[in-house]
Amino acid sequence: MTSSIETVVHELCRYIEAHADEPLRLGDLAAHAGYSAAHLQKAFTALVGSSPKEYQKALRLQRLKAGLKEGEALLPAVFGAGFGSSSRVYEDIPRNLGMTPGQYRKGAAQMVIHWAVTTTPLGPMAMGATALGLCFLQFGDSPEDLEARLGREFPHARLEPMPGESKPLFAQWEAALSEFFEKKASLAALPLDLRGTAFQVAVWKFLQSVPAGQTATYAEVAAAIGRPRAVRAVAAACAHNRVALAVPCHRVIRGDGALAGYRWGVERKRRLLEWEREVVAGN
Repeated sequence: MTSSIETVVHELCRYIEAHADEPLRLGDLAAHAGYSAAHLQKAFTALVGSSPKEYQKALRLQRLKAGLKEGEALLPAVFGAGFGSSSRVYEDIPRNLGMTPGQYRKGAAQMVIHWAVTTTPLGPMAMGATALGLCFLQFGDSPEDLEARLGREFPHARLEPMPGESKPLFAQWEAALSEFFEKKASLAALPLDLRGTAFQVAVWKFLQSVPAGQTATYAEVAAAIGRPRAVRAVAAACAHNRVALAVPCHRVIRGDGALAGYRWGVERKRRLLEWEREVVAGN
């Protein structure tokens, strides 16, 4: 693929961003770019990690979320973002928002997220869970910092301390975390409430298949999910992972073997990999 098509795709992204609220057909975008529809679709998907249609939908979702957070009324926010039908929004958007648009507009009002902070060898870690599973598992500087992070995403949700013995399921999750840090078990079996684009979820699901103690390059992940040219998009999906350890993005490295970035710090990434290799070697 030449740099010419990369430039075209970059410019097309800017075009879609400027016209996200308008109907954009692949044929029209191809004519605008000067390429065949099939060639443009393939090149765009390879470089961006999603099709032009998926990219436009993601932009509309961002606008909808912004409008709802600013207090805009539901229907104006829906149509202002470019969604032509409020019924379609209620069918498609909850899996990305994690709730209905009405709940999101209220800052996740009426939504309960149970959370807890535990001390780990790598610093404080918070666990947040909906009724579907873990939606938040992150390292932070302090319990206050972690609660603030969770609160920024769901400003009016009912955040409640993680139940213990009275809720066996949650108690099992806490026990699983403890066993992980004691090098006794992995977190692969924990139920997760993953929210993202189809591409992001594909990346996250593949990462769960990478065995502890092993690594994969960004290029290998891209190839494994059928998007060999979407290396940058894979890196972006790793950066958007909200569930550390259970979705082990720390096992992804650069092609030259360098650890590269990690949302919770490269030093944590290094220690996690060393840790897992020691566990595997000792078994």
